[in-house]
Amino acid sequence: MASAPAVLTSEWTKIRTVSSTTWTLASALLVTVALSAGLCALTRARYHELSPLEQATFDPTYASFAGMVLGQLAMVVFGVLVVSTEYSSGMIRTSLAAVPQRGAFLFGKITVAALLALVTGMAAGFLSFFLGQALLGEHRTGIGEPHVLRAVIGAGLYMTLIAVFSMGVAAMLRSSILSLGILMPFFFLISRILSVVPGAKEVAHYFPDQAGAKIMQVVPGAFGGGAPYGPWGGLGVMVLWVIAALIGGYAVMKRRDA
Repeated sequence: MASAPAVLTSEWTKIRTVSSTTWTLASALLVTVALSAGLCALTRARYHELSPLEQATFDPTYASFAGMVLGQLAMVVFGVLVVSTEYSSGMIRTSLAAVPQRGAFLFGKITVAALLALVTGMAAGFLSFFLGQALLGEHRTGIGEPHVLRAVIGAGLYMTLIAVFSMGVAAMLRSSILSLGILMPFFFLISRILSVVPGAKEVAHYFPDQAGAKIMQVVPGAFGGGAPYGPWGGLGVMVLWVIAALIGGYAVMKRRDA
């Protein structure tokens, strides 16, 4: 029986020696910060063009995280690659021979990857916030204002949960192409389209990305609003999606052969 420290060390070695996973994390950080900064600068330049209602409900904190639209794309790729690479390479047989306890193997891998995603997500959240606020100029807010620190930390948690959810889906499907083929349209097409369709937006409120993003908002009603829950309630909905994905991934790994 492989010990927990040995499993974690093994998974850490696998992740840090595979260039694709390292680059996707770096991309998540750089894309999020750079795009957020650019959009904050654009918002400041065109702030006078906003309607009175848009100005009244403007959320400078949430504006700092605009780059997460693409940053989460890299997190999805990271989560999928962490799990599915061993299946595509055939290394899964060797890994399960070394760690026959499939639960220990899967959750050891997810634990290490989740910690890396958390560090990256927190760095992206804080860097995006401080750089974005500097570029917003007179429209900025401060980290000490009510609920702002919660939103910044929440941004890091959101990116982490996106990655972990993708790991669970990849564990169920065991294919990079199939996992990305489902997750990409789900997050970047279906979820966003339904969120603006009358009658369907009530359903979209409970999608993991729509619900989780609520934790990053400070101004009620900003950017559409209308969700039937608060910031922590939205994060709770997202956590339930993540738990369901992990349970599904474990169930598939437990039943199927490598």
